[in-house]
Amino acid sequence: MSECTHDCSSCGKDCAERTAESFRKNLREGASVKKVIAVVSGKGGVGKSLVTCLMASEMQRRGFNCAVLDADITGPSVPKSFGVHEHCMGTDEYLLPVTTHSGMQLMSMNLLLENETEPVVWRGPVIAGAVTQFWTDVLWQDVDYMFVDMPPGTGDVPLTVFQSLPVDGIIIVTTPQDLVGMIVEKAVHMAEMMHIPVLGLVENMSYFKCPGCGREHAIFGESRVEALAKQYGIAHWARLPIDPAVTAMVDAGEVESVSGEQLSPIVDAIEKEG
Repeated sequence: MSECTHDCSSCGKDCAERTAESFRKNLREGASVKKVIAVVSGKGGVGKSLVTCLMASEMQRRGFNCAVLDADITGPSVPKSFGVHEHCMGTDEYLLPVTTHSGMQLMSMNLLLENETEPVVWRGPVIAGAVTQFWTDVLWQDVDYMFVDMPPGTGDVPLTVFQSLPVDGIIIVTTPQDLVGMIVEKAVHMAEMMHIPVLGLVENMSYFKCPGCGREHAIFGESRVEALAKQYGIAHWARLPIDPAVTAMVDAGEVESVSGEQLSPIVDAIEKEG
């Protein structure tokens, strides 16, 4: 039998020392992050990045030091939403996060590429390794809340984040379609498997409010978020409308100016729990 290196991440043995904590990666010396919240979904195209940016911006407005770790390596959109296009700086020992207009800290693959439209054509293990380095090699400075924008599904990167980072809770993003109930269930079950609490459920594209008559129209079907939250025992939920004005602001890099009022039930709960 080979001698144990105490590096459980590279070991296939099942032993008493192999615990959830054994997979955790430490921040580099001098870095500080108090709470980590992952924003997830079982499928793509539901607006995880938007919800991540809005949650972080709302917490920043409330006086907390916030950060966004963009774990969607092959589809990074967070920097553009904040109007950030410069490259991150660093030394031989660490990287410095880029800051937004409000002082929020960001790290994303797009901040490292020569050209932000350049595709990242990597295999899963390399992508997962990059996400881990965004945690271990970045000098995160006095962060109260870090929001992690996850890629869709339950594959390599979500598993790496849940095992390597001390995730305090997740927010699940969904849309009104019937098939999304199954997608939510997958995300809930993964959270249960990883022993991570679900802090809230957000239904994006929930309705369109007509500027003429003021009525709400269910473009993608009637809202199911309250029923889903009750079904899976999720205490806090929120609905986000289809709003062309919000789309325009995000495209212009002004997501920090978008009101996060609809997310207040979840933001209030996170702030209360500390």
